[in-house]
Amino acid sequence: MENQKMKRLFAALPLLTGMYLFPPVQAQAQTVFHLTLKDHHFEPDHLSVPAGERFIIELENQDSTTDELESYDMKFEKIIVPGSKIRVHAGPLHPGQYTFFDDYHPDHAKGTVTAEAKP
Repeated sequence: MENQKMKRLFAALPLLTGMYLFPPVQAQAQTVFHLTLKDHHFEPDHLSVPAGERFIIELENQDSTTDELESYDMKFEKIIVPGSKIRVHAGPLHPGQYTFFDDYHPDHAKGTVTAEAKP
């Protein structure tokens, strides 16, 4: 009987020590910024986000065509079908200005994100 207890203790030891060496990381809530794509234009066409923090861009496509949300600067590319919504995780960004666009309509649908340092 005592031998069984010892086996269970030694079996659980890596789990117990792991919890102290690597405590669980709490997920931080990310701010969601809403965009609409209508008549091949982003509304709004500019977002201000806090520098150094991850954030989410939620895009609703109100066009009757398939579009795309793309940014070379922020390293994402996502296709969006008519009448749907998508979410793109971005950041953290250094302070500065970043561009995004609809690759299917690059002459019309353009926008910027400004990452602002906290005062």
